[in-house]
Amino acid sequence: MERSSERQLLALVLAGGEGTRLMPLTRDRAKPAVPFGGRYRIIDFVLSNFVNSGYFQIKVLTQYKASSLISHIARGWQLAPILGHYVEPVPAQMRVGRDWFKGSADAVFQNLNLISDAHPDIVAVFGADHIYKMDVRQMVDWHVQNEADLTVAAIPVPIEQGSQFGIIAADAE
Repeated sequence: MERSSERQLLALVLAGGEGTRLMPLTRDRAKPAVPFGGRYRIIDFVLSNFVNSGYFQIKVLTQYKASSLISHIARGWQLAPILGHYVEPVPAQMRVGRDWFKGSADAVFQNLNLISDAHPDIVAVFGADHIYKMDVRQMVDWHVQNEADLTVAAIPVPIEQGSQFGIIAADAE
């Protein structure tokens, strides 16, 4: 059985959100750059999840008020680039047309060059604005073992809270 550690994974972390529900905390910074527990930022959760799972090729796609986020990554997330281990902020560049990202899928679409340049076996796209602990290897192992084309991690929430989150309609499989 092939394990996730035998596959090259490129992580794309979506960190361009404005975070309007967190105003005034996001008045001067992107939502993933909001301080959490002292010197940490919300983005540190997803970055820690990848690094602690053994994945060290991480591109952070930025957009909204990215300066403090980029500074935080530069100060706190220097891995070992000589070994191919990095956390790299990627500024929004309007690579396709004259518009900034129009949502998560468009952020990935406008950065498809990052994927083709890296030649990964697996691409993991995660948000940067969630607070949770996850062993990403478990998800990747499930993905590989089931020969899935796409795997989505989600949790159920009460229907009255659904409008605050991304919504997935799923059948029994």
